[in-house]
Amino acid sequence: MPTDTDNTATDRTADGADLGVVSLTACVADMQEAWQPRDLAQPNDAIVRLARLEGSFVWHFHNEDEMFLCWDGTFRIELDDRPPVQLARGDMFVVPKGLRHRPVADDGPAYTLLIETPQTKQYGDDGVPQ
Repeated sequence: MPTDTDNTATDRTADGADLGVVSLTACVADMQEAWQPRDLAQPNDAIVRLARLEGSFVWHFHNEDEMFLCWDGTFRIELDDRPPVQLARGDMFVVPKGLRHRPVADDGPAYTLLIETPQTKQYGDDGVPQ
Protein backbone atom coordinates (compact mmCIF):
# COMPACT_ATOMS: atom_id res chain seq x y z
CA MET A 1 0.00 0.00 0.00
CA PRO A 2 1.58 3.35 -0.97
CA THR A 3 2.26 5.89 1.75
CA ASP A 4 1.78 9.57 1.03
CA THR A 5 3.57 12.45 2.71
CA ASP A 6 0.95 13.22 5.34
CA ASN A 7 1.44 10.08 7.47
CA THR A 8 -1.34 8.02 5.94
CA ALA A 9 -1.21 4.76 4.02
CA THR A 10 -3.75 5.02 1.22
CA ASP A 11 -5.61 2.74 -1.13
CA ARG A 12 -8.92 3.14 -2.95
CA THR A 13 -12.19 1.24 -3.05
CA ALA A 14 -13.84 0.29 -6.36
CA ASP A 15 -15.84 3.55 -6.29
CA GLY A 16 -12.70 5.67 -5.73
CA ALA A 17 -13.10 6.39 -2.02
CA ASP A 18 -9.88 6.59 -0.02
CA LEU A 19 -9.02 3.88 2.48
CA GLY A 20 -6.31 5.09 4.78
CA VAL A 21 -4.47 4.35 7.98
CA VAL A 22 -3.47 7.50 9.79
CA SER A 23 -0.51 7.34 12.18
CA LEU A 24 -1.48 9.69 15.00
CA THR A 25 1.96 9.18 16.55
CA ALA A 26 3.64 10.41 13.36
CA CYS A 27 1.18 13.30 12.98
CA VAL A 28 1.86 14.44 16.55
CA ALA A 29 5.63 14.25 15.95
CA ASP A 30 5.23 16.43 12.83
CA MET A 31 3.14 19.15 14.50
CA GLN A 32 5.40 22.07 15.38
CA GLU A 33 2.86 24.89 15.65
CA ALA A 34 0.09 25.25 18.22
CA TRP A 35 -3.50 26.10 17.30
CA GLN A 36 -3.21 24.96 13.67
CA PRO A 37 -5.47 21.89 13.47
CA ARG A 38 -4.86 19.28 10.83
CA ASP A 39 -7.71 17.43 9.13
CA LEU A 40 -7.15 13.66 9.38
CA ALA A 41 -10.35 12.03 8.11
CA GLN A 42 -13.89 12.81 7.04
CA PRO A 43 -16.23 10.00 8.09
CA ASN A 44 -19.80 10.66 6.98
CA ASP A 45 -20.80 14.23 7.84
CA ALA A 46 -18.03 14.78 10.41
CA ILE A 47 -14.38 15.71 10.27
CA VAL A 48 -11.64 14.41 12.58
CA ARG A 49 -8.95 16.96 13.34
CA LEU A 50 -5.74 16.82 15.36
CA ALA A 51 -4.56 19.96 17.14
CA ARG A 52 -1.55 20.88 19.21
CA LEU A 53 -2.56 23.02 22.17
CA GLU A 54 -0.10 25.29 23.95
CA GLY A 55 -1.01 28.22 26.17
CA SER A 56 -4.49 29.72 25.89
CA PHE A 57 -6.79 29.91 22.89
CA VAL A 58 -9.37 32.68 22.42
CA TRP A 59 -12.84 32.59 23.96
CA HIS A 60 -15.39 31.54 21.34
CA PHE A 61 -18.50 29.46 20.73
CA HIS A 62 -19.82 27.27 17.92
CA ASN A 63 -23.29 26.72 16.54
CA GLU A 64 -22.68 22.97 16.86
CA ASP A 65 -21.25 20.67 19.53
CA GLU A 66 -17.46 20.30 19.64
CA MET A 67 -15.83 17.11 20.91
CA PHE A 68 -12.34 17.07 22.46
CA LEU A 69 -10.49 13.78 23.00
CA CYS A 70 -7.15 14.25 24.78
CA TRP A 71 -4.56 12.22 22.87
CA ASP A 72 -1.45 13.30 24.82
CA GLY A 73 -0.59 15.73 27.62
CA THR A 74 -3.12 17.58 29.74
CA PHE A 75 -5.30 20.62 29.16
CA ARG A 76 -8.48 22.18 30.41
CA ILE A 77 -11.54 23.59 28.74
CA GLU A 78 -12.59 26.83 30.40
CA LEU A 79 -16.35 27.38 30.15
CA ASP A 80 -18.37 30.56 30.43
CA ASP A 81 -20.03 30.70 33.88
CA ARG A 82 -19.13 27.07 34.71
CA PRO A 83 -16.16 25.32 36.32
CA PRO A 84 -13.34 24.34 33.93
CA VAL A 85 -13.05 20.75 32.73
CA GLN A 86 -9.60 19.11 33.09
CA LEU A 87 -8.62 16.53 30.46
CA ALA A 88 -5.76 14.03 30.49
CA ARG A 89 -4.80 11.29 28.04
CA GLY A 90 -7.86 9.28 27.07
CA ASP A 91 -10.40 11.78 28.48
CA MET A 92 -13.18 13.12 26.28
CA PHE A 93 -15.49 16.11 26.68
CA VAL A 94 -18.19 17.58 24.45
CA VAL A 95 -18.75 21.33 24.58
CA PRO A 96 -22.44 21.91 23.89
CA LYS A 97 -23.29 24.21 20.99
CA GLY A 98 -23.59 27.85 21.94
CA LEU A 99 -21.41 27.60 25.09
CA ARG A 100 -18.44 30.00 25.12
CA HIS A 101 -15.23 28.17 25.89
CA ARG A 102 -11.49 28.11 25.36
CA PRO A 103 -8.93 25.33 25.60
CA VAL A 104 -5.87 26.03 27.76
CA ALA A 105 -2.67 23.95 27.93
CA ASP A 106 -0.41 25.45 30.61
CA ASP A 107 1.91 22.46 31.10
CA GLY A 108 3.56 22.30 27.69
CA PRO A 109 1.99 21.03 24.51
CA ALA A 110 -1.07 18.81 24.61
CA TYR A 111 -2.70 17.11 21.63
CA THR A 112 -6.40 16.65 21.05
CA LEU A 113 -8.59 14.97 18.50
CA LEU A 114 -11.57 17.10 17.55
CA ILE A 115 -14.69 15.74 15.95
CA GLU A 116 -16.62 18.52 14.27
CA THR A 117 -18.58 19.32 11.15
CA PRO A 118 -16.54 20.46 8.15
CA GLN A 119 -18.19 23.89 8.55
CA THR A 120 -16.93 24.39 12.13
CA LYS A 121 -14.97 27.64 12.30
CA GLN A 122 -11.78 27.48 14.36
CA TYR A 123 -12.41 30.84 16.02
CA GLY A 124 -16.10 30.14 16.52
CA ASP A 125 -19.28 31.72 15.33
CA ASP A 126 -19.14 34.91 17.38
CA GLY A 127 -17.15 36.74 14.74
CA VAL A 128 -13.89 38.19 16.00
CA PRO A 129 -11.29 36.27 18.08
CA GLN A 130 -11.05 37.75 21.59
